[in-house]
Amino acid sequence: MNKDFLKAGHLPTLFCAFLYFDISFMVWVLLGPLGIQIAKTLSLDPAHKGLMVATPVLAGALLRVFNGVLVDHIGPKRAGHFAQLTVIIGLAFMWWHGIHSFAQILIVGGFLGMAGASFAVALPLASRWYPPQYQGTALGIAGAGNSGTVLASLFAPSLAVAFGWQNVIGLALLPLLVVLVVYTLLAKDSPNRPPAKPFSAYFDVLKERDAWCLMLLYSVTFGGFVGLASSLPIYFNDQYGLPPIVAGYCTAGCVFMGSMLRPIGGAMADRFGGISVLTIIYLMAALALITVSFGLTSPWMAVVTFMIAMGTLGVGNGAVFQLVPQRFGKEIGVMTGIVGMTGGVGGFYLASSLGYSKQLTGSYQSGFLVFAALALVALIGLTAVRRQWSLTWGTALASNAE
Repeated sequence: MNKDFLKAGHLPTLFCAFLYFDISFMVWVLLGPLGIQIAKTLSLDPAHKGLMVATPVLAGALLRVFNGVLVDHIGPKRAGHFAQLTVIIGLAFMWWHGIHSFAQILIVGGFLGMAGASFAVALPLASRWYPPQYQGTALGIAGAGNSGTVLASLFAPSLAVAFGWQNVIGLALLPLLVVLVVYTLLAKDSPNRPPAKPFSAYFDVLKERDAWCLMLLYSVTFGGFVGLASSLPIYFNDQYGLPPIVAGYCTAGCVFMGSMLRPIGGAMADRFGGISVLTIIYLMAALALITVSFGLTSPWMAVVTFMIAMGTLGVGNGAVFQLVPQRFGKEIGVMTGIVGMTGGVGGFYLASSLGYSKQLTGSYQSGFLVFAALALVALIGLTAVRRQWSLTWGTALASNAE
């Protein structure tokens, strides 16, 4: 990070974007680290466990489009206020009344989805302050807020043992309220706010093939990241018999790799080109998922392999969002919502497919193998558009994208 970058934008807003994203992501994946205790209390089978951890991911995916519209019409800061208050009120209500059934835990997952939709607010909040040459770095820093998944994996299982898993949902309200205050005091909307677009603009963007390509790329990188972050506590418990707290620590190590490498992925994309970086990471992620699908004999070997997978996916998340504002700079709010949605859909698919794979076959292998195949499909698609993107994005844009 150089001095020019520090002077180029608004650091308090960049910090708020990161902090809001971080705590929201901690809450978003909360059911994963609590999943072992919840499943025991509610007597859930593998398929229901998979659906439980996948529901917040899907809700977050769909609500990202909604938040993207809010960002365009009322600005990122006010959209963030609305989203944070929705999560706080929803979780407070469910915690106060108690959670005693699978249907009720799915309702909790729906409220948690709004926390996951913070992506569509935090990234435009940061992006609009920075010029094109710093988009990868700025969005990488803001996007590093997915490190909140590490906090959930580290602390939620231990707190559940001490206070009960239902009370952990209540305790989550405390950091949410602190962040709301900081966000209110420090975050500012950029004066370079583009004019609001009508809802039809989403359909206009979807007429562009490039939009679909970016959606595919992110559905694999972010989908793999959040799908694994939600599923690994249950996986380590089922596959290796690790107790909840140890399974949480193992998950935290894996998620830490993906979270911390996201800003590095953005910086690498600024330096070497997003397309070049993504070409490597899809191959590495596919190989790691194929390896782990065969059920490694040692849990520590599995942790190392998942760390490689999560690390490469984290780099990919930063690289994809180095490309998005360069190709769709004027539609960044719309594209953040749409691309973020597909990332969530990818995570929902992975988390739920792992549960159904275990339920139907007694093994997680097919779930991992299909997602590895999707990574290879993304690689093939990226290769197909590589030359065209370099020729059609214009000289200045192509120099950053390729």
